[in-house]
Amino acid sequence: MAENGKNCDQRRVAMNKEQYNGNFTDPSMNEKKRRDREERQNIVLWRQPLITLQYFSLEILVILKEWTSKLWHRQSIVVSFLLLLAVLIATYYVEGAHQQYVQRIEKQFLLYAYWIGLGILSSVGLGTGLHTFLLYLGPHIASVTLAAYECNSVNFPEPPYPDQIICPDEESIEGTISLWSIISKVRIEACMWGIGTAIGELPPYFMARAARLSGAEPDDEEYQEFEEMLEHAETAQDFASRAKLAVQNLVQKVGFFGILACASIPNPLFDLAGITCGHFLVPFWTFFGATLIGKAIIKMHIQKLFVIITFSKHIVEQMVAFIGAVPGIGPSLQKPFQEYLEAQRQKLHHRSETGTPQGENWLSWMFEKLVVVMVCYFILSIINSMAQSYAKRIQQRLNSEEKTK
Repeated sequence: MAENGKNCDQRRVAMNKEQYNGNFTDPSMNEKKRRDREERQNIVLWRQPLITLQYFSLEILVILKEWTSKLWHRQSIVVSFLLLLAVLIATYYVEGAHQQYVQRIEKQFLLYAYWIGLGILSSVGLGTGLHTFLLYLGPHIASVTLAAYECNSVNFPEPPYPDQIICPDEESIEGTISLWSIISKVRIEACMWGIGTAIGELPPYFMARAARLSGAEPDDEEYQEFEEMLEHAETAQDFASRAKLAVQNLVQKVGFFGILACASIPNPLFDLAGITCGHFLVPFWTFFGATLIGKAIIKMHIQKLFVIITFSKHIVEQMVAFIGAVPGIGPSLQKPFQEYLEAQRQKLHHRSETGTPQGENWLSWMFEKLVVVMVCYFILSIINSMAQSYAKRIQQRLNSEEKTK
């Protein structure tokens, strides 16, 4: 890997020499790229709604056309997949003794797919990431933690768990809940989410790898920042540039364990690690293996422990008491938190045939609205990103036509 980095640096020096001699790039070309990028960034729903929606629809058609063409050239794979799908459908619908195993597999598959999908959405980007840990996994772990201490058990009846948590009928001994039992209860959901986040880190790696192998310069902001960082590595002074350079050096020089270290901690700069690995042609399984271990095992247990400890019974009670001790506004803020916790306790002991549903607390109402707002923003960012992608296609076609004239 170090040899790859040295060769890349030598090649970059040669490219810069050619550029200064006037044989490689024209400053006006860089200026035109900058103007094109600024023009694309203005194509958003709140500025140009009609054009944005039109370009978004056309980009979907272009992508569907490309996928159809790729599938047409891989007919053997498509036919094999369809045959396998037909066998699975027949197995699913035909009655027999195997149905109990089919239902069990279906339940597990849907559970795994749900959390892996949320993990992918969290890290894949598509304009911006959807913070599914804060919106889904974190609250799920917190709910299980609070329920475990309230019920003195993690053997919640299935169903309705995990959709709804209810204390089991059997009474458990006070104090039987341990940190390890809660970790074990949410391990599958957390690990599947971590696997999804590892899969979501692959696009930057493949983009940078394809750019390096083809010699092209993709018009991607993160990749361009990476290129500029390599060019001005020695003169970088600000903290952000130094942090990015540190990540790049760690991944490039240490290899597998450097990627593992970056993936094992909450790291907003990990996209740079993917770009670095792709640019320096790090083998796929070295990058993905280290990312998978770091995110799905090490980092996931760190985040899980933090949430479980934070929402342990005695810590939550101390937090509520601390809120009440705030002068002036403390008691008014403490009351809705106490009501929310009491409502959750009653819900845990609630049975469908007895009791009445509790009124909605303003904290849960705010959280639901926050989820809706963030999901809507995520969808809007996808629309804007795909519209800008189509605008980029138009600009590239116009530039190629100008060159041929």
